Amino acid sequence: MTTTPDLTELLADSPSNWGKWGADDEVGSLNYLTAEQVLAGVGLIRKGALFTLQRLIGDPNGDPVWPGRSPATREMILDESHWDEGGDGPAFPGGLHYADDKINAFLQGSTQYDALGHVWYDGRIYNGYDARTTVGGLEKASVEPIAQRGVAGRAVLLDMARYRGAGHLGAGETFDHTDLEKCAAAQGIEIKPRDILVIRTNHLDLFFEDSEAFYGNFCEPGLVYSPELVQWFQDKEIPNLVTDTIANEVTTDPHNGVALVLHNALMRNLGIAFTEICDLEKLADDCAADGVYEFFYVAAPLKIHRATGAPVNPVVIK
Repeated sequence: MTTTPDLTELLADSPSNWGKWGADDEVGSLNYLTAEQVLAGVGLIRKGALFTLQRLIGDPNGDPVWPGRSPATREMILDESHWDEGGDGPAFPGGLHYADDKINAFLQGSTQYDALGHVWYDGRIYNGYDARTTVGGLEKASVEPIAQRGVAGRAVLLDMARYRGAGHLGAGETFDHTDLEKCAAAQGIEIKPRDILVIRTNHLDLFFEDSEAFYGNFCEPGLVYSPELVQWFQDKEIPNLVTDTIANEVTTDPHNGVALVLHNALMRNLGIAFTEICDLEKLADDCAADGVYEFFYVAAPLKIHRATGAPVNPVVIK
């Protein structure tokens, strides 16, 4: 009987960026996105085409979320009915009426950035901060420093679904850094140091086909752990991993049975920002049409104090 290894054992020799940008750093590999990287991204703008990557909150067809999280709910607080006879709509000089509503949502229940302190093992979050700093809200490595900083730079789309000749990747399907390099070569681009990686699987197409079956044996496709893959991310100085899946990696590693290894090897240890649940379909169609898979990417999650993550609507400009 095979024993599932503990993350402390599995990642014992994994590279770390703790302390690289100082003892107080809370944005990790986003430090790689210097002014030079921003200008390199801006220099890729050719036709002024904009693509927003956020999935619709409150989609009539459903909102894909991590198992155990509930989709956002929107409640109408005021509308024209409140000024019907017997209604309680507030009176304003001049007769103004207005609509008002609110949502109740998991901060990671839509397209979002993870805080670097979102996951951990062995009692330490990113940069070595004590995991007790998460009690009652993230005192360290919350999403707020990422939101305050913003994210911008050169990005590349790696369309793994098209590369493999599939409408979407299936549950549990894996790929690694060598597959990313082959996909890039097939698309005629190079993955350069400090690139923001945008990976398309279109796996969530299965959610919209049949959400019950989608969650039946939940295991998303995605990158799979190996020491070589983690070293590749380290050597490439990748600042941000952006995907169209809920968790950015294969849910349970088929080789060792551990869940979400790369959240720890890449986010906790290297400080790589994770952006999840993106809608990449219009962007991917455009890239396939014009053959241009590199572009300017800019994003900033909502500024929420001590939060583990925050919604975001990333923008790609080509």
